[in-house]
Amino acid sequence: MRILKLTPGVEKKLLAARVSHDQEAQTVAAQIVADVRQRGDSALFAWARKLDDADLGAKNLWISHKEIRSAERNVSPDFLHAIRQAARNIRRVAEKQIPRPWSLEVQAGVRIIQRVLPIESIGAYIPGGNASLISTLLMTAIPAQAAGVQRIVAVCPRPNNELLAAANFLRLTEVARIGGAQAIASLAYGTKSIARVEKIFGPGNKYVTAAKQLVSLDCAIDLPAGPTEAIVLAERGKARWIAADLLAQAEHAPDAASFLVTTSSALAHEVQREVKWQLAESPFAFANLSTRRVGAILVAKSLEDACKFINRFAPEHLSLPSGEAELLQQIRAAGTIFLGPWAAQPLGDYVSGSNHVLPTAGWARRRGGLSAADFVKCISVQTISRKGFLGLADSAETLAEAEGLLAHRNAVRIRR
Repeated sequence: MRILKLTPGVEKKLLAARVSHDQEAQTVAAQIVADVRQRGDSALFAWARKLDDADLGAKNLWISHKEIRSAERNVSPDFLHAIRQAARNIRRVAEKQIPRPWSLEVQAGVRIIQRVLPIESIGAYIPGGNASLISTLLMTAIPAQAAGVQRIVAVCPRPNNELLAAANFLRLTEVARIGGAQAIASLAYGTKSIARVEKIFGPGNKYVTAAKQLVSLDCAIDLPAGPTEAIVLAERGKARWIAADLLAQAEHAPDAASFLVTTSSALAHEVQREVKWQLAESPFAFANLSTRRVGAILVAKSLEDACKFINRFAPEHLSLPSGEAELLQQIRAAGTIFLGPWAAQPLGDYVSGSNHVLPTAGWARRRGGLSAADFVKCISVQTISRKGFLGLADSAETLAEAEGLLAHRNAVRIRR
């Protein structure tokens, strides 16, 4: 893992690397989406054979209720305990996040009410490359259930026993063996075998991300999800623990970005050695590649410069192992923050209760991670009495005239 001085030039290169447009992914995803939208099941199954070597048809697309129920017998008691603990914590957090209905009389005779209703149906995309990401099923389905969503469709190209056992624990009944851009298209537009949904959730590879962006004009999506990002900001701390957190996120993919930002040259070299040693002990999937290609240790002139960089970068994951509340106050943009030396990033990925579907590529400057609020719609109801009407009419007519919308003015004036 290289050590670099955090200069304006280095910062510019790091920020620019995240906004490069992947035209190849866009082109491939556009072809798949258009084909599934036009030909439905035929295209869906054809792309599954071509890209995932999956022999799918209408009869084996959906995993049977019997198979889902029986999966529990093929997993360990420890796994079931972990699922129960993670689900409990995720659900407790999700229930706190749901917007509340309210009623307010803004002036005499004018009352505004907020109704909070769940989205009717959602799709949960579960990545299933080297392994099915069971945690993503929990992080999408549980907030949906807390919000009251009636129909939850989970799709995964290679669902294993653990994923199906988790689906059974959550009492999910619609789980399909499908992935990639073709799964996104089928959820967005529907086919003979898959009824469309109102909103799609969950991360995926660059083709899945491109497909989600393409269908977002017709079907709502949660948020754009690019390659995993992690920053550890530390002036001191245990180099072994810091290196482990960096490698935990680096193992997601060859383009995963893990950075240590520090003002200490001594800590920079300690962490560099630890990364090398830990990689020598175990290759950690893609971590060897991503730490060489993308990740870096950045030495800043001051803590102020380090915080300014982090706020501009707006990382998906940020660790502050020193646990200082004063330092936390300087951070304005991050998907999720781990405070203190014991807050290992994987705890948030799995069991702490905070959602791990998080904004990447700078989106944390504009929004936070997935929450139960993303699964509901807030509808305003306006109740206006005659007294309320008379109290509003003059101002409404004046504003309508200022905009040149005389029919608007007439709709008010005609009631006088």
